[in-house]
Order: sequence, then structure tokens, then C-alpha cells
Amino acid sequence: MKKIQMVDLKGQYQNIKEQVDSSIMNVIETTAFVNGPEVHEFQKELEEYLDVKHVIPCANGTDALQIAMMGLGLKPGDEVITADFTFAATVEVIALLQLTPVLVDVDPVNFNIDVEAIKKAITPKTKAIVPVHLFGLAANMDEIMAIAKEHNLYVIEDNAQGIGADYTSKDGSKKKTGTIGHVASTSFFPSKNLGCYGDGGAIFTNDDALAHTIRGIVNHGMYVRYHHDVVGVNSRLDSIQAAVLRAKLPLLDQYNAARRNAARKYSEAFAGIKNIITPTGFCDNTQTICDVCDCHVFHQYTLKIVNADRDALVNHLNEKGIPCGVYYPIPLHLQKAYADERYNEADFPVTNQLVNEVISLPMHTELDDEQIDYITKTVIDFIEK
Repeated sequence: MKKIQMVDLKGQYQNIKEQVDSSIMNVIETTAFVNGPEVHEFQKELEEYLDVKHVIPCANGTDALQIAMMGLGLKPGDEVITADFTFAATVEVIALLQLTPVLVDVDPVNFNIDVEAIKKAITPKTKAIVPVHLFGLAANMDEIMAIAKEHNLYVIEDNAQGIGADYTSKDGSKKKTGTIGHVASTSFFPSKNLGCYGDGGAIFTNDDALAHTIRGIVNHGMYVRYHHDVVGVNSRLDSIQAAVLRAKLPLLDQYNAARRNAARKYSEAFAGIKNIITPTGFCDNTQTICDVCDCHVFHQYTLKIVNADRDALVNHLNEKGIPCGVYYPIPLHLQKAYADERYNEADFPVTNQLVNEVISLPMHTELDDEQIDYITKTVIDFIEK
């Protein structure tokens, strides 16, 4: 059996080596390292894939989220509602811009932001909602957009883990995550479903005026060289990373399908096992993988371990040569940087429970049946001992 990796970037690279190597060498030979043709072509190709009017590449996913907020003109003190159970980058940029983060609990089934908690958190100072498509599962965008419309709020999708997922609205229409809100951000960190070989990110929007503003922000506030019309930053996707992403983008749906296939095999093996709750799709509240849409792209395959020792399982898997992750071990409202007397522990029952129960198993495009069988058998043997 091949050595099990949490993310097998080397195995994935071997399958696209010729095209990636050729594309990188082309960038080196042309020396168009920054804002070169590869960046512009990738931008157009991603716009076509997502069916969105504007993709603005940038240096990383955290920058993307910050720049999206800057483009909306949010002011210090404005409140931004987001999920307590997510990576710190989501709340980090809110704080950096001197906005006021408002953390709320998540849904116990799909781990995404709880729409009822959003409603309760809205005040006259609220200006935006940041839903995170956590672990690759589309958040409940119908409800979130309805809340935003009712209260005249912006919706900024954090799509760092969800690129390629389809969201099916109540009316049956489909849109890619990241194209539903007013603006969205994504990350191309190497471990993402669409990852480069360094840092990279992008902002998406269908708003022409907002796209224009953001294009200036990412380039020192310039539209014409040495004319600084807005306060900006230096955040650009370099051409080598764009070349890698161009090689991978045509394979993204194939990559996501491979992840779903691995997730199904995991879930089938765990079916009926006491103490293990497997992930579900947005439109299917039973404990199965959603089969009627592509709402989950499984950036992570995350179990809940109930009435059993999750941390002991982590140690057991590591001893057996199986990498795993706990995303996330500490809620944001308990992180020293984001602690606030406004928060009441009673408002975060789901998050406080999840941090003690979740465990993510290896998930990538190169997982094979032998590895999945070994991983699932090892988990089950521990749970049932």
C-alpha cells in the first residue's frame, strides 16, 4: 500500500507533470513573472468556469477576503456576522479593518453558519454577512440572501474550501458557490481543491462597479500607473502560480468527483457504526452523501465521534500511519485574539460540542480503495474495541 497522505500533492502532480512543467518553463523563458499572460488567461478561464462576470486574482485567500471588504467600503465599527466554527482568516480580516466581528453558532448537521443565529445577531450596525462554505459544503444561500435583502446587508462568500460546488436554489436553479453573494473570495493554497504551488487567491463578483474598485485595490490603488485613486494594497497572483492553476482548472470537476467518490466509500464503510456520524449534503439531512446535486466538494471529509474519545482516536490513527486533522480545536470566540465580553457560552452550543467531536480523514484526488479500506478498518476497530 502506498504511504497515506492527508493531501497527496505529489501524486496529483505526477499525473499533470508534463503540462505543469511546460507551463512553468514558458513563464520563466518569457520572464513575464507578474501580471503576465498566464494570469489574464486564467482569469478569463475561471470566469467562464464559474459563470461569473469578474474574477480578480490576488496573492492569497486572506487578502481576497480583506480586499472584498475594502471594496464594499465597510467602515470601522461596522458589524460583520460570520461563523464561530471556521479558520481564523475569516474573522482576522474583519478585525484588521477595524470592523466588528460578530460570531454566531453553526448548524449541527452541516456545520455551516446557522441562519436563525444570523437573524438574532443583526443590529442597526450590521453591514455584512460572511457565510463560509465549510469543508466544501455549500451554505444555505437562499436563506442568507433573503436575510441580507430584508436588512439591506452585503453577503461576502468565503469560498476558500468550496470552489467547484454547485448550490441548488429552492427554485431549482444552480449556481457555483462564490457567485451568489455580492462578492466572494477564494484561496488557491496548495491543499485546496484547486490549488497552486504556493500562495494564491481571487475575488469574484457580478457587480461591475465593485470589480473596478477591487482591481484598483489589489494594485496599490492604481488604474493608471502612478495615479493612486483609492487606498490599495499589493496583492497579485504571480504568473507561475497562474500557469499551475490553468493546468488544473480543466480537471477541477474530475478532482471534485474523485473526492465525492472517496467520501461515499468512507461513508458506506462507516454506515451503522455506533459513535460515528458521517458528513451529509446540504439538501439531504439524512446521514448520507447527497446524490441529487453537487453541493459538497469535500475539501475535508469530517466525522463526528460521539460518546467516544476523539483525541485517543487521533493518536491511534497517527500510530497506524494514518494522518488526520482536527478542524477546528478551539472556537474563534475562545481565541485570545477574538475573545469579547459580548459573547455568551450559551450562544455556542453546537460549536462548543463540535470542537470535541470532529476529526477529518485523508481526502484528496489520489486516494485508492486499499487506502480507504485500511483507514476505515482502523477507525472502526478503535471505535468498536
